[in-house]
Amino acid sequence: MFKFSLTPKDKKFAVLFEQSAHNAVRIAQQLKDMVCTWENVEERLGIITDLEHEGDAATHQIMAQLHRSFITPFDREDIALLAHSLDEVTDFIHSSADMMILYKVGQPTERARQMADIIVQTAAEVEKAVSEVHDHINRDNLLKRCMEINRLENEGDSVYRAALAELFSDSTDTASLIKWREIYEHMETAIDRCEDIANVLEGVALKYA
Repeated sequence: MFKFSLTPKDKKFAVLFEQSAHNAVRIAQQLKDMVCTWENVEERLGIITDLEHEGDAATHQIMAQLHRSFITPFDREDIALLAHSLDEVTDFIHSSADMMILYKVGQPTERARQMADIIVQTAAEVEKAVSEVHDHINRDNLLKRCMEINRLENEGDSVYRAALAELFSDSTDTASLIKWREIYEHMETAIDRCEDIANVLEGVALKYA
């Protein structure tokens, strides 16, 4: 069974990545709650905005730690990509929620609720995968997490395509079509960035085998 250890000085990266991944789960859950209940939406958007700012702060801390560190737990390029991908997950979740309010879309669609649920599931798997990069890494467990993220991304793609097909076949309101197409794109991109994280972590597992 393959394992490798992070030295004590590298625990800072593990802690910061776990904080960033947990924040992604929190903001994803807020988006899901928002689209599923559609109540107090301005207040919920405020919470989502605050969480997006927390994600930015975590990314800045990771990058600052990267610049200060002579020895890193894995490749610097992978650390930077992982940090930015986690940040973009929160960015696109925030922009999805912001557009719903800005565009005054009214009640969210069933497809939006489905995509929000997939975002929560995928973010939760990302958090679990990131938590594997701590002290001792079980390669098989990490690769299984990455495979589940990839599966969820495929599910998200299917819902996204179905959502677009319904928009173009059912909508008689061009403005509404444009609004929802952009919202769906941002929700789908949030899921794609989770897959980017899985790809980075899969590479880490394989490189250090």
